[in-house]
Amino acid sequence: MSELLDTLTKRLGERGVLRDPADMARYVSDWAGDRLGMPLAVARPASTHEVAEVVALCRRHGTHMVPQGGHTGLVAGALPAADGGELVISLERMNRIRAIDPISFTMTVDAGCILEEVKRAAAEHDCDFPLSLGAQGSCQIGGNIATNAGGLNVLRHGMMRQLVLGLEVVLPDGRIWNALNVLHKDNRGYALPQLMLGSEGTLGIVTGAVLKLCPRPDQSRTALLGLPSVAAVIELYARARRDCSDLLTAFELIPRRCLELAMEASPELRDPLDAPYPWYVLMEVAATGPVDLGTMLESLLEHGMEKGLVLDGALAASDAQSQTLWQFRESMLEGQRRRGEHLRTDIAVPISRLPEFVERASQAIMEASPECEIIAYGHVGDGNLHFNILPPTTLPDGAKREHLHALEKRLFALLDTFGGSSAPSTASVAPSVTPISPGSRRWSANSPKASRHCSTPRA
Repeated sequence: MSELLDTLTKRLGERGVLRDPADMARYVSDWAGDRLGMPLAVARPASTHEVAEVVALCRRHGTHMVPQGGHTGLVAGALPAADGGELVISLERMNRIRAIDPISFTMTVDAGCILEEVKRAAAEHDCDFPLSLGAQGSCQIGGNIATNAGGLNVLRHGMMRQLVLGLEVVLPDGRIWNALNVLHKDNRGYALPQLMLGSEGTLGIVTGAVLKLCPRPDQSRTALLGLPSVAAVIELYARARRDCSDLLTAFELIPRRCLELAMEASPELRDPLDAPYPWYVLMEVAATGPVDLGTMLESLLEHGMEKGLVLDGALAASDAQSQTLWQFRESMLEGQRRRGEHLRTDIAVPISRLPEFVERASQAIMEASPECEIIAYGHVGDGNLHFNILPPTTLPDGAKREHLHALEKRLFALLDTFGGSSAPSTASVAPSVTPISPGSRRWSANSPKASRHCSTPRA
């Protein structure tokens, strides 16, 4: 291994290879903070060709690689194993905006670009890159591509899969595959870049991408609404899709407990409505041009109140008020994190069956663990639900992971009956194995085929 690290240092320079444990400290945990790994070293290539050299060297030495982005994941999918035998490859130095074409509405970027910087660069050309995540100040485009990120605007603009035209990828044998296609229509053959979207590092390391931009909205309206049930949320959503058409950008399902967690994490927040409600919707509409969004939204809410779907609501009257409402959505994640290790899931079910799933899943979990706490929230527009579970506080720390794993199996068994899907969760690691979740992806440099080290198959 010392020969490999010495060669890497010669190729990448002292800044390009970190070996000291103190220097590697921020690469051994993701944002959740409840898993730790220990890399052999951290390689920090500054170009696509340097990434290719690193991969080729690892292949030659039989060393496993762990591509890593902005450390914003919640399922330990980009963490090295704890045995110190895997090389982390961080793309943080590859952060160049390569080109912007505001006529074609395209942008070519390095994979290590921070999402917020990409959005800012697009705005300078009166364009918008519509992917919106709570972690956009630190997540990287390569990670967004590898996980097929969705986020808050998925309702209108789709997943990352719909926002990428072309890719540049370093394959597991060190070859560079250049498919940086800027064409919006390309029927020359298979859409090979789509194979990489959501592959989570198993097929190659994304080093560059051509992104689709859209016109920058010049107005938006945000509302937080109190509702009696998930069924009412779905009925209101169906009406909103018809009344607001393609101007509806976000429609978030939030339980009362999440608002409480947000206010615990951010004491400056105050309860936005006069009374507490079981469920809330955080919604937004946006447009460019002479569209009366205020009247459109007010008409929708009047209909909702007449039907008993909406019990109360707050309409943001300024950008500052809108940002405050969205802060509830962001701060509730920090509130969960402060509660310690818990089951985090990322599941999807048919939108019309969300109420049934929430009810049956809650019943199944409470029957098995009456003292646990369920926190279910998500993006209604794509049926995406984060059905998270806080373990009983009476359980000793050593037993919590095993308990959550049992609840996860129960939850996923129900999910299968709904024809749903799930990204990896963090409860699938038994205490006796190294801290790698089922979502972890490891490359075996001995073979161009990616190896997958996980304890259970992805649902």
